Amino acid sequence: MSRIAPQQLENFIEQLFLDTDVSPEVASVVSRVLVEGDLLGHHTHGVKLAQGYLKDLRNGHAKGNAESLRIVKQSPAAVLYDADYLLGPYCVERALDFTAQAARTFGIGVASIRRSHHIACLAAYLQRYTDQGLMPLVLTSDPAVASVAPHGGLDPVYTPNPLGIGIPTGAKPILIDVSMSTITNGLVNKTHQAGGQLEHPALIGQDGQPTRDTAAYFTSPPGSILPLGSLEFGHKGFALGTMVEALTAGLGGFGRKDGVKQWGAAVTVLTFDPEFFGGTEPFKAEMDHFVDACLASRPRLPQSPVRMPGHAGIGRRQKAFEQGLELPADVLAALRGAATEAGCAYPF
Repeated sequence: MSRIAPQQLENFIEQLFLDTDVSPEVASVVSRVLVEGDLLGHHTHGVKLAQGYLKDLRNGHAKGNAESLRIVKQSPAAVLYDADYLLGPYCVERALDFTAQAARTFGIGVASIRRSHHIACLAAYLQRYTDQGLMPLVLTSDPAVASVAPHGGLDPVYTPNPLGIGIPTGAKPILIDVSMSTITNGLVNKTHQAGGQLEHPALIGQDGQPTRDTAAYFTSPPGSILPLGSLEFGHKGFALGTMVEALTAGLGGFGRKDGVKQWGAAVTVLTFDPEFFGGTEPFKAEMDHFVDACLASRPRLPQSPVRMPGHAGIGRRQKAFEQGLELPADVLAALRGAATEAGCAYPF
């Protein structure tokens, strides 16, 4: 592990994108969101992604010009964007800004993005809006990828289909970033490359048996990631994954039926303003009461007390700004590779 000042890392990533002719406003947002993913501890969805993003920019599979984001249809409270594979973090933040503004007037704003490039870590977007007293919700799927089997099936059909939601409270916000599958594609790939075994039998092989062995995922025909709930309760994860599929690719009108081949995302963003409903302070008071009750719950294991979603990440983030950001070896290797491929110096 190596400690790096977060702002230094962000400046380095931003320069890599600027050197690849990415619009300054796009480069700024993308670099900030990628670093934020690592600050929260989501290293598979942080700056490690920059290398893949830059490769896609160079080979024409991603766009870096802010003008690529086009409004297809818009009302005062809802908008449909076509991104033409513009880098996803910029698209999502634009959508969140629109929905935040709409929510302050109508209580809710909704934005759907079709043909976005990959959107990185969902949790990385949330605190920017919870700090404003708003409740953002981000859902995404990738129409080009099939890695999760429907409950009762063997063949992969859809992606982990995660959702992220930020909940303001009177203290630290709750930051939820969870997939509708047992694990993510990133963890499967990382574990397989390391030659290790998964902690739990989160995959299903072609023999129909759950397994920890990632080799079962890379067979022909391939294995699959199990829905959230695994074999026993996977019908629940499958139902939630179906919901995300409908609210992303379905709502945007572009997805698997269109034969998509390139890395990307279908995205829907919603933002709620609690002030429009029961009021911001009553909302926070209710959530504070809920948090206190959860944290007061007697722990099953004395050494592992209850913690709220996102609070560990917020702690990591604070520590990183105080002591420097620790990055795993595989992330550092990806950064070195990105620098070499871009023909620039590696500063860390």
